[in-house]
Amino acid sequence: MVAPRFRSRTFRRVNKKLPGGKTVVCYVKRKPKLGSCSVTGKKLKGVPRERPYKMKKLGISRKRPSRPYGGVLSANALKSLIKKRVREEENV
Repeated sequence: MVAPRFRSRTFRRVNKKLPGGKTVVCYVKRKPKLGSCSVTGKKLKGVPRERPYKMKKLGISRKRPSRPYGGVLSANALKSLIKKRVREEENV
């Protein structure tokens, strides 16, 4: 019988093959949702779907895009934000 903590679907069931050729079921936590843009709500590109303990081990350049607002705004939202700010500066 499976341990009670593994009965819920919080854990993903993964079949793993052992060195002896035996196959066992391992229980792995599911990955979190993809990050989304705070303006448009679109899914962010270049941001990995990993659990916090794996994100901690990643380098800063692998966690998010290296542009302003990388990992917060989508490319289109950033483009429109930059245009908006430039136009405001021109009017002043």
